[in-house]
Amino acid sequence: MNSTPTNNPITLLVCVFTGFVFGVGLLISGMANPAKVIAFLDLSQPWDPSLALVMAGAIGVGLPGFALAKRRERSLLGQRMQIPNQQTIDSKLLLGAAMFGLGWGIAGFCPGPALVAASALLPDALVFLAAMLAGMYLFSLRTR
Repeated sequence: MNSTPTNNPITLLVCVFTGFVFGVGLLISGMANPAKVIAFLDLSQPWDPSLALVMAGAIGVGLPGFALAKRRERSLLGQRMQIPNQQTIDSKLLLGAAMFGLGWGIAGFCPGPALVAASALLPDALVFLAAMLAGMYLFSLRTR
């Protein structure tokens, strides 16, 4: 049984529900609000530490989840587990992390919150998504 979300209605439903819950969590936490993100990242203005609590909560949920997932060969829905095992820190990883951090600090968005904000047709989020997709396309051209 090697079904994918596109040919298994239950898996597709779980994926849509999970994405919805994640998006709602981003809205409630303020992660989809670039002003709140910038207030967390920019130490030259009054600092808002609330996103550190959001990140700590995400890590607190994620660590046990990944520990459990590493011990399983299949997900609860029967999908093969595909957890990356690459542990090399190379220039591609460092450059990617730096670009992610710069983009997040400049725009106040990272990909998930940008998608949530773009669903409300916020111009800044739409510009960010266009730039992100262009960067992904250019990277794909470079790596072919």
